[in-house]
Amino acid sequence: MKKRKPVLIVDDSLDSQRIKTKFNENKIDFVEYHIKKFEESCCGELPTTKAPSVIAKEGIFKDEENINNYINSLKKKQHMMDLDEDNTKNHENESAYW
Repeated sequence: MKKRKPVLIVDDSLDSQRIKTKFNENKIDFVEYHIKKFEESCCGELPTTKAPSVIAKEGIFKDEENINNYINSLKKKQHMMDLDEDNTKNHENESAYW
């Protein structure tokens, strides 16, 4: 089953570059979409869209602080999943000796 990737809307700002770096450092797969592409499409400029922004299954996150909170929540979620996996492995290992 394919996992849905968040869409990162960026522009040429330092904020966007920092967010891209943070996604990469945290090994979060994402789809990058430059805001200029909106202007080139049939829809024209989207005045309510601000870069950087993230559109994900968990919601829409605008500005650097909210996106950082989103990244931190993903890290916590992954950490909890890793702990659950470790506990399952340990439990299975202990059971194997009975």
